[in-house]
Amino acid sequence: MKFHGRMDESILVCVYYGPNGERLIRRGHKIATMLDCPLYVLNISRQSREEFDSSQEADLLHWQNLAVEFEIDDLILKTNEDRPIQQVIAEVCNDLNITQVIIGQTAQSRWEEITKGSFINQLLKALPFVDIHVVSVDRQIHVEDHLYEKAIRAYLVDDEGVYRIYFDLPDKFICEGLFYKELSTDFDNGRFKFMYKGKTYEIEVDDGYIHDERIIKELNM
Repeated sequence: MKFHGRMDESILVCVYYGPNGERLIRRGHKIATMLDCPLYVLNISRQSREEFDSSQEADLLHWQNLAVEFEIDDLILKTNEDRPIQQVIAEVCNDLNITQVIIGQTAQSRWEEITKGSFINQLLKALPFVDIHVVSVDRQIHVEDHLYEKAIRAYLVDDEGVYRIYFDLPDKFICEGLFYKELSTDFDNGRFKFMYKGKTYEIEVDDGYIHDERIIKELNM
């Protein structure tokens, strides 16, 4: 576990599936870095892990990569939850001595109630000594987000000196990451985002192949 200069503060970021999770995590990381305190990320789902679809698995993988990159103390997954969301958040806060919670103002499906004042009021009542940051995430969405399909899991493979991505798990691969396919194309064109030796990379993919000589050289591939 990462050593922190102070333990009287700790931050919990609540994320749901979709484009805003990374933004909330980055906001939490920025605050935790300034305070030099522990940072946790929480995801709550009414589904079991076995019921996750490919897009949910891709989001989860992305969060795991961010957790490594930002040295997050723990990524907490609460599955098969039928309790009210605010109750689960309050339980985690009490268990980890959380002092600040970060949530998104807008919601995705099951977190729709977060946008209502009643949810915030209930959370404030459950956590009277916790500061709650409600982040507006819609205004932070960039145009580029609308140029790509939902991210899916992919694998970077060395195919006899030619580097390409596979979507089915191969016998051998260099690394695992997320592929963002361009809209309105039948080819596997887009961006591949992955972590390699502790560093995050994002490279262009042309019909499934990687041609960026600079990145290839940097990765010693």
